[in-house]
Amino acid sequence: MSLWTSSEIAAATGGKASTDFTATGVTFDSREVGPGDLFVALKGETSDGHKFLDQSSERGASGAVVSVTTPHPHVLVADTMAALEGLARAARARTHARIIGVTGSVGKTSTKEALFAALDRGAPGAAHRSVKSYNNHTGVPLSLARMPAETRFGVFEMGMNHAGELAHLTTLVRPHVAMVTAIAPAHTAFFPDESAIADAKGEIFSGLEPGGTAIIPFDSPHRDRLIAAAQPYAAHIVTFGIEEGADVQAIETMRSAGGGTFVTAKLGGGKQGDRELSFTVSQPGMHWVSNALAVLAAVDAVGGDLALAGLALAELGGLAGRGARLTVPVAGGTALVIDESYNANPSSMRATLGVLAAEKAMRKLAVLGEMRELGDASPAYHAGLAAPVIEAGVERVILVGEAMTALANALEGRVDFVHVADAAAARDRLLAILAPGDAVLIKGSNGVGLAKLVASLTDGIT
Repeated sequence: MSLWTSSEIAAATGGKASTDFTATGVTFDSREVGPGDLFVALKGETSDGHKFLDQSSERGASGAVVSVTTPHPHVLVADTMAALEGLARAARARTHARIIGVTGSVGKTSTKEALFAALDRGAPGAAHRSVKSYNNHTGVPLSLARMPAETRFGVFEMGMNHAGELAHLTTLVRPHVAMVTAIAPAHTAFFPDESAIADAKGEIFSGLEPGGTAIIPFDSPHRDRLIAAAQPYAAHIVTFGIEEGADVQAIETMRSAGGGTFVTAKLGGGKQGDRELSFTVSQPGMHWVSNALAVLAAVDAVGGDLALAGLALAELGGLAGRGARLTVPVAGGTALVIDESYNANPSSMRATLGVLAAEKAMRKLAVLGEMRELGDASPAYHAGLAAPVIEAGVERVILVGEAMTALANALEGRVDFVHVADAAAARDRLLAILAPGDAVLIKGSNGVGLAKLVASLTDGIT
């Protein structure tokens, strides 16, 4: 199916098409180009997509958006980044889909994926979402540009590490529902305190469509601040959480046999009045219960099927780098790897150490990479992980990166640990001790590179 014609691209971007062509997909990464794709040649600080026009054509691109002439089929524009945003705005303008925007300090990618699964279960093939963690100034417009015109539900993740970034992204997405999953210490190097982070996340509400809904974490200490940010823009404000008083509340939780959580939730208000829904969240941990409540609130707000959403939550598989549970071979048996390698901040570290605490294993191990972008408070945040590590019953910890010095000092004489410089050294240390029946949590900021460690384990251990 055609996603864009060259004439539509030209109209959306203010450019001029060299010839007629149609595109079935959109990308700005020449390595991801597939047959029929539109390649947008972005210029960055260190790279220029125009250098890869031949490569993208060889890989099957049907055309390109360029700011310099090329012999390949193209649409010529003055600025390719502005053109990508133009294509995003055109995609948003032509759809009748119900649009949901998701942000938060933690849980936004996991919640976005769970929400997509819930909506896709009720409308197979008619839901669209941003892939990977395409949530920044290039990823959001790309995800919009990829949205088919006939989409019924669109789910878009929006991230930021500076004030003002979400205010722009939300004008592109123009959500009918805007959600904040949680506020936690993340990117604190760029903010004076958590209240400033909450204010920056609250920018998402400024893009709400008339009659829109704001979804806010009830249990957050910044709840009232987020509500105040939403009130000028939202016709409806819905809270979710564990504590009494949340509009969407978990009134009963029980660990299920498969390691997830059986939840009975109350959904207050709405056209149908108060309702209850019992369902299972396949992923372990109370942070996933919170994610699930946010999903139900959003599905309800866009008129989705709550019962089918519950089934989707029960079937949701682990996401690579965000809770995937992998059984890896070791000499004489297997071990469990909990893959949380994609990112880390103090809140998510505590949550996933809680998941490890609940595991039944011969030994509990952890590979913890440093948490980045925490500013002057970084030593205190790292040292503060000592108590969660001890409470989780971790027998051995491999600490990775210079910033983990503070945690090493806090664990001295309390837990068996080693402190290494990088992911390669961590892998060698882990392979030396991993044994049948072990459960190991692997978590750290993405830049630490622990995903490569996980990949090496799943490739097999010799």
